[in-house]
Amino acid sequence: MSDTSTSTGVLSGTYNLDPSHSRIGFVARHAMVTKVRGSFNEVSGSGSYDADDPTRSTLNVALKVESIDTRNADRDAHLKTADFFEQEKYPEITFASTAVKRVDDETFEVTGDLAIKGTTKPVTFELEVSGPVQDPWGNTRIGLEGKTEVSRKDWGLTFNVPLDGGGLLVSDKITLEFEVAAVKA
Repeated sequence: MSDTSTSTGVLSGTYNLDPSHSRIGFVARHAMVTKVRGSFNEVSGSGSYDADDPTRSTLNVALKVESIDTRNADRDAHLKTADFFEQEKYPEITFASTAVKRVDDETFEVTGDLAIKGTTKPVTFELEVSGPVQDPWGNTRIGLEGKTEVSRKDWGLTFNVPLDGGGLLVSDKITLEFEVAAVKA
């Protein structure tokens, strides 16, 4: 994504997340030996991009906890309980940017407030932007991709089971992954 005079006007504007072409997920280590991946199937969000001053850009995302999908119904049900996300009381996980700064022509550092289970903490991650492209229906699309690692304990997600040989059932460090398509409004 370059900032040439021909693309600046094309890129600047408001964008809506395209949920059918996006994945927001996570990776956790299970039993100290393997990684379990999951995602949220119901996501929504929007943002604005100011090519002339990226610091004025914004990003807001909401994930429905009920839509969590780790490809295991029992695990998904457990993640919705008070041991983890407590879906009945906290049905959404939200992110709202507080700062955006350019790293290079295609990468931005995004800082914002991540709210999980009634606790809001700042997170920072690099977001790579690709595009824009014009789809067959005349829409301007961009792609956003990034990841960051967080400590789930920071949001009160402390459930765990000690393993006989040492270690814990679920890692504290969780990788959050973002692969998002956005359509210019």
